[in-house]
Amino acid sequence: MKSLVQEQLGKRVRLFRKIKGYSQETFAEKIGIATNTLSSIETGNAFMTAPTLEKICNILEVTPKELFSFEDESEDFMYDFILKHLELIKSNSERLKIVYNVIKGLF
Repeated sequence: MKSLVQEQLGKRVRLFRKIKGYSQETFAEKIGIATNTLSSIETGNAFMTAPTLEKICNILEVTPKELFSFEDESEDFMYDFILKHLELIKSNSERLKIVYNVIKGLF
């Protein structure tokens, strides 16, 4: 039976994985677990070991605090998060175009 913490943590892992643009297969390979294990973590049906948690944070470039932050994000957090990731997409023209079009559509 999945716990609320497992479910929320899984959602956060999935969110940050998608933000980084990793498929489940690629990300599972990077952290050294099976794809079905990652799927179970992301759906809240399994919990990860501490070494896997550490690898997830390192590869996703997030702190454990960011990963375990289940409350609605503050405006300062969201702004800092956006700025941090804008730096990361500077060298990826495809992602830069996507972000540009999203922001352009807002104004």
